[in-house]
Amino acid sequence: MTVKTLLDPNEVRFFSGNSNRPLAQKIADYAGVPLDETHFSRFSNDNLFVQLGASVRGRIVYIVQSLTPPVSDNLMELLMMLDIAKGAAAREVHAVIPYFSYARSDKKDAPRISITARLAA
Repeated sequence: MTVKTLLDPNEVRFFSGNSNRPLAQKIADYAGVPLDETHFSRFSNDNLFVQLGASVRGRIVYIVQSLTPPVSDNLMELLMMLDIAKGAAAREVHAVIPYFSYARSDKKDAPRISITARLAA
């Protein structure tokens, strides 16, 4: 018996940030593709370092990252992973954001405020 997959494992790379690895693993399992490794560390000045653990050249890349607390760290991880994938010649890059913390800040409802959802999108 063969297992039918939603995505071709030879065409797809699937990564996760630190916000919700168990959910990313469930999504990858459902799609029939492995969850690739992502390496995270911090420099002494608290800057993040992110490295994707597999080549993405010519592949379709999915990155799962919720923007839950700590929001700034999780957003920065997502932005860095997206930048890495685009810079490494991925064919397509898709962000899967199960929880988007700035979604309610989508319009200017008072003077001198930022439309934060637009910045994070």
